[in-house]
Amino acid sequence: MRLDLPEVPDHVVHASVDRPGAGRPVLLWHHGSPQTGAVLPPVQAAADAAGLDVVSVARPAYGGAARSLGRTVRDVAVGLARVLEALDLRDVVSVGASGGGPHALAVAAVSPRRVAGVVTLASIAPYRPGDDAWFEGMADPSGLRAAIDGLGARTAHVEVDEFDPTSFVEADYRALETTWASLGTDVAASDQWGPDGLVDDDLAFTRPWGFDLAEVEVPVIVVQGGLDRVIPPAHATAIAEALPHALLQRIPDAGHIAVLDHLPAALAALADLRR
Repeated sequence: MRLDLPEVPDHVVHASVDRPGAGRPVLLWHHGSPQTGAVLPPVQAAADAAGLDVVSVARPAYGGAARSLGRTVRDVAVGLARVLEALDLRDVVSVGASGGGPHALAVAAVSPRRVAGVVTLASIAPYRPGDDAWFEGMADPSGLRAAIDGLGARTAHVEVDEFDPTSFVEADYRALETTWASLGTDVAASDQWGPDGLVDDDLAFTRPWGFDLAEVEVPVIVVQGGLDRVIPPAHATAIAEALPHALLQRIPDAGHIAVLDHLPAALAALADLRR
């Protein structure tokens, strides 16, 4: 359901219940690129099993949210901090998949008194100018390479961009037909708002994020598929090594989508770390 929050009228906020956080802690979901920001059934199921409500916020230019040209990863987290304040949420578990990963980490850095832990799944790592190794293992890095050249180049790339089917491995396609079919449906639904969100995400990922990973003081579970050809395993290693309190979980036979099946196990591992 969509929540009406007068305190943050510029944000599109979805939740699994009408009063998230009223009876149990909250999983703050950071969607991938591109999606609508709606709460996906497998996310809600994993949260329910862990005793958590779900709140999901569409990033600018996604799901009907207004665009914010030039936004950084930290800028999005500052907006999310306002949502957490409006709902008075504490002990939040911040979870991000793929392009949501950096934002899951950012909100923990920006709101340390409200976020108790983080899970990332197939998250992209910070880019350092000139680091060509950052692209190694990506089936199609063309969008991110275009983003390095700025807004004009990344926007122009939209006109020639096509999904490379080799980006997903067999396990990913099985997941999209079964447990994560709703993700594919949601990605298709996001088309109605155009490519601006994806463009702005890529620009944000290839520029300074606005915070250091060392600022994330809460425990983090970093989950990565060994067969991922969208965000290669080296990104998870870089993230885990830069975080003060991280546990890296490698899933050897998972790709970019299939790794999401390990969300319940990651939530359980985070709960163990926090005990």
